[in-house]
Amino acid sequence: MKKTLLKNIEIYTGEEVIDNGYLLFKDDKILDIGLMKDLVVPENTEEINLEPSFKAAPGFIDLHIHGAGGADTMDATTEALSTMAGILPAEGSTSFLATTITQEITSIEVALKNVANYRKHHNLAGEAEILGIHLEGPFINAKRAGAQPIKHILEPDIDLFKHWQKLAENGIKLVTMAPEQKNGLEFVRYLNQSGVIASIGHSDATYEETIKAVEAGAKHVTHLFNGMRGLHHREPGIAGAALLLKELMVEIIADGIHVRPEMIQLSLRSKGIDRMILITDSMRAKCLKNGTYDLGGQDVAVKDGIALLENGTLAGSILKMKDSFKNIMKFTGISLVDAIQMASINPAKQINVYDRKGSLAPGKDADIVILDDNYEVFMTFCRGKIAYKRGGENQQNEYFESG
Repeated sequence: MKKTLLKNIEIYTGEEVIDNGYLLFKDDKILDIGLMKDLVVPENTEEINLEPSFKAAPGFIDLHIHGAGGADTMDATTEALSTMAGILPAEGSTSFLATTITQEITSIEVALKNVANYRKHHNLAGEAEILGIHLEGPFINAKRAGAQPIKHILEPDIDLFKHWQKLAENGIKLVTMAPEQKNGLEFVRYLNQSGVIASIGHSDATYEETIKAVEAGAKHVTHLFNGMRGLHHREPGIAGAALLLKELMVEIIADGIHVRPEMIQLSLRSKGIDRMILITDSMRAKCLKNGTYDLGGQDVAVKDGIALLENGTLAGSILKMKDSFKNIMKFTGISLVDAIQMASINPAKQINVYDRKGSLAPGKDADIVILDDNYEVFMTFCRGKIAYKRGGENQQNEYFESG
């Protein structure tokens, strides 16, 4: 098989910035990265000449996404996951955790088995890779349910989770739960001991209860400020604990709707670049027109970028990772390097895939997003194959040469 060479481009590896560089890969792995002045083109290489102002970055990793393009993880079909994996590279996402929602047990189980089957038999190079499952609920607090259907909420149940993890073929990587619920701390300890990330979310835990959860092994906070006890000067709550405790990595929905830009800026100053992760929490309406869509058996009205339940509750988002990426720089003034830390490096490290994802280096997966000088996605490679090219296949050939 031919090698592929990206030429004349600024490369953001995650460790350094290479001006006027090249990136060589074959099959699904990166072979070499360096300066154009040092390039010796190997035989049987397909060369892609890019604009010098374009930038190569590690593909984005979305740890919290329910759906896109009319599809949802809970649809529990091959077609739904294929739609999601196929559409996400257009926003720069090269891998993700398929995220469930609080639902009846049988619906969750069918979804878990479907993701396991898709990962094993269908998730090929050239589409975003499903790295596992984010189990959001049902072990949450009804007081902070948000758009999670209250009637299907359960108390944390280790035996039930063990059964679900078996159905998922050990694919559950992250669990959003409420540690203050009955058996909550025991559940956190079990998750931690079994290598699954316990994330505090849809929870009414106090500051002290959050401290106890961290001591039990909680390492993550689901969509900071949303679906949790908020920050108060006499009760810091989950939000206050999340900002103070270095043990907790926090997700943020940087659409300017779920969290005001000023609060995002405050959070970043408190947590630091290396303890925040950009997520979308997007639902099936992403990439579609205004209208009414389903989320967990509930009607969600989507209009002008906002998704709401009938009672006015925010119901996920229609945020794209590329927009979250641009927003975080706009809202906080951070650099492109720092935005890459939050969109690629931090999520890879958090779910223990940094040995192959999250940065650009020889031996790692060729998950690459090419950004133009406006930070819009121009091209995306998923495990070495083009998954998205602006303008479509009919314009692809003009960027290729055979070497």
